[in-house]
Amino acid sequence: MKALILGIVILGAALFSVVPNGLGWWGDVLVFLRGAVPVIAVFIGLIAVFIGIADIKDRAEEKKAKKEKG
Repeated sequence: MKALILGIVILGAALFSVVPNGLGWWGDVLVFLRGAVPVIAVFIGLIAVFIGIADIKDRAEEKKAKKEKG
């Protein structure tokens, strides 16, 4: 219950900080997102490449195991 209340309070504070009549930080949030999105995209791309390489290796090992069995 405490976590739920804390989460609601934090969400309220975050919303208050970006609304025009609140702290008005929306412009700063947009600047942050413009810088963060490409960096996050690079990390997601790297993870996808590593997963793809691991998948190729697993398929090669599976084919090798099938050849050895029969």
